[in-house]
Amino acid sequence: MNPVPFLRAYRPADRDAVADVCVSTADDGGDSRARFPDEELMPTLFAAPYCHLEPELAFVLDDGSGRAVGYVVGTGDTAKFVARFRDTWIPRVAHRYPAPTTPPSTPAQVMVGLLHTPERMILPELDGYPAHLHIDLLPDFQRRGYGRALMNTFLIALHDRGVPAVHLGMVTANRPARAFYDRLGFHEIPVGDPGPLTYLGRSTVVKEPAAGDGG
Repeated sequence: MNPVPFLRAYRPADRDAVADVCVSTADDGGDSRARFPDEELMPTLFAAPYCHLEPELAFVLDDGSGRAVGYVVGTGDTAKFVARFRDTWIPRVAHRYPAPTTPPSTPAQVMVGLLHTPERMILPELDGYPAHLHIDLLPDFQRRGYGRALMNTFLIALHDRGVPAVHLGMVTANRPARAFYDRLGFHEIPVGDPGPLTYLGRSTVVKEPAAGDGG
């Protein structure tokens, strides 16, 4: 009998598998190894700090054999998360990724700059959406309903904590991701200078999907 994928809470043993999912999807939804050869870099920004600082809001898709093949991570309070990122997370990783002293000249250097400027996550236009998230699935597990299931699990966890709304920032060029978020009821949040990102938000109230509405 083939293993049946299922959702569960993140465990510390999932660290490497979660990092692999992040690396495999971090270049506009595709594998990022050619662009970012250091395979620790992208997880250090977009996955590991959430698992470390707010593990109660980290959930994975288990492929049925114990391996995480997708995840959703995030925070219920972006401002508090940024403060903890600054005070707790950066000191843990700065020996590997020191703060830049010159303007970036490579994509990796741009990312290291982002690592050292977590305050970029705080934008006044997002005040009404205090939570934020990152969600990724390996390609073989996309378009099978697992993304929606992960998102709903995360939204319910936020709602149970009294968090009213959530936002995310996605690379505008990643059109399949935008279609996914649109199906899940996210709407665009106008931001003064979004750069390469589009900001989306929605309530944490989960409603039953319409018939035939996959995700």
